[in-house]
Amino acid sequence: MNNQKEILTGEDIKRTLYRLTHEILEKDLDPKNIVLIGIQTRGVHLAKRIKNIIKELENYDIDLGILDITLYRDDLTAIGPKPVVKETKIDFDLSGKVAILVDDVLFTGRTVRASLDAILDFGRPKRIELLVLVDRGHRELPIRADFVGKNIPTNAGERVEVHLQEVDGKDEVVVLRNTDNR
Repeated sequence: MNNQKEILTGEDIKRTLYRLTHEILEKDLDPKNIVLIGIQTRGVHLAKRIKNIIKELENYDIDLGILDITLYRDDLTAIGPKPVVKETKIDFDLSGKVAILVDDVLFTGRTVRASLDAILDFGRPKRIELLVLVDRGHRELPIRADFVGKNIPTNAGERVEVHLQEVDGKDEVVVLRNTDNR
């Protein structure tokens, strides 16, 4: 049996994305030097929302890339014989840019490691930063986010799920606690 606890509501997510966007702009100042790269799937939608907030605040339309890391995963053989590869689209020059990777949940760090490998196949940005909506801990690699929406302490038996309107029909972040073994 699973217990579900809502951590962020839709309104919380909206406020968090505005705060994170302000943090990006305060750190990097000129949006012309910033590109966003959303990691499939929910990271793409979060990146699109941040892009729209920057457009609203700065009246500037920054570049947005889409990244699928499936073929860069270190556990590719474990995910099945026919992994589903989604769209990757980075059709702009990364040189001299601050590339901000956007993902929904930071957990072990392996997705981010794969993302770094993938991005470098498209060019060499000035700097790569990481923005996550949720950092749940339990890192297996020495990776940390530059911009964090919310830190959520979890144990290994819990799952953090980010639901977004574009994919799931609603905005929320929930922690699922497995109560079978307790």
